Amino acid sequence: MHSPQLPLAVYREVAAHLRQIEGVNTGLLPQTAKEFDYLQSQVGGVWIRYNADAAEQCQPQVEAILTYYGDRYGQWETLSK
Repeated sequence: MHSPQLPLAVYREVAAHLRQIEGVNTGLLPQTAKEFDYLQSQVGGVWIRYNADAAEQCQPQVEAILTYYGDRYGQWETLSK
């Protein structure tokens, strides 16, 4: 997931918040932009993983957290693998 203008500290907060859900692992992706832009995030995105067995329980919680931050900082974009 990626939010173009989300600050580094907020990305860290999102990742920590998501890791509080049992069975969810997260991490930050490096920035891949070729040119520096003050208005662009220092992070390329956040990856989120959980087992398919836990999807029914995890997915609604993950979506609620992403919606919370998306409402405050801008919509999330899905990154391709």
